Amino acid sequence: MSTLPKVAWIGLGIMGSPMSENLVKAGYQVTGHTLEQAKLDRLTAAGGTAAGSVAEAVRDADVVVTMVPASPQVEAVAYGPDGILENARPGTLLIDMSSITPQTSVDLAAAAREKGIRVLDAPVSGGEAGAIEAVLSIMVGGEQADFDEARPLFETLGRTVVLCGPHGSGQTVKAANQLIVAVNIQACAEAVVFLERSGVDLKAALDVLGGGLAGSTVLTRKKDNFLARDFAPGFRIDLHHKDMGIVTDAARAVGAALPVGAVVAQLVASLRAQGDGGLDHSALLRAVERLSGTAA
Repeated sequence: MSTLPKVAWIGLGIMGSPMSENLVKAGYQVTGHTLEQAKLDRLTAAGGTAAGSVAEAVRDADVVVTMVPASPQVEAVAYGPDGILENARPGTLLIDMSSITPQTSVDLAAAAREKGIRVLDAPVSGGEAGAIEAVLSIMVGGEQADFDEARPLFETLGRTVVLCGPHGSGQTVKAANQLIVAVNIQACAEAVVFLERSGVDLKAALDVLGGGLAGSTVLTRKKDNFLARDFAPGFRIDLHHKDMGIVTDAARAVGAALPVGAVVAQLVASLRAQGDGGLDHSALLRAVERLSGTAA
């Protein structure tokens, strides 16, 4: 019999499906719930177990992991008579790996404590590729003892795993991450349009830029998207729009100025308003092309 904790996984989207499957591959017993039958079928095909509800999924779990789009979805699966807090056993460790507001994480930890349930906020960075390859960066908020208990699970999913502080700290660091990523993608997109308009060999230019100080994980991961104009979603503009709202609000609350971030947040919002919300965030290139009069 496996000595690994039984895991309930709530949310089997672009990130949640490969992450839960990596736990199955590592020997974890994973019971999953999501709203899409095809995603449940994918989990069972990988060796996991499908549950018909949140309550069913979490009832016998030692660890519950949530990976859903935003704060409202976290609250929907956590609270209420059919939610995690009412149906998980006292002593259960709830790990929320969604990207939500820091305050939502703080409030969830307080509510869970009243039920004897421990909570870590543990959002991730690395996108779909990082989830598939199990090389995510995982930024965690919560108690040291709970983090230590969860570390083997985290190390199955990611390569860089860091406890950043008390509840909500993981979400604060994730907000900063999304700020950096959005600004970086925007800069790369502007460079691509500039290079093409100048008649430079774009692939050669991006190769050499990637090897210098301008190189970044964003450029490495998104270079092929730019070259092929392939914007199939790894991380959707809709979700980055949500995240830019989180970092903007959080920065305002602590009095931090984000002048460049504010501009990029507006560009993300504009792209979404033009109907591109379902595309990958590398589609910021489309916004630059429109502004430059070169959009297809």
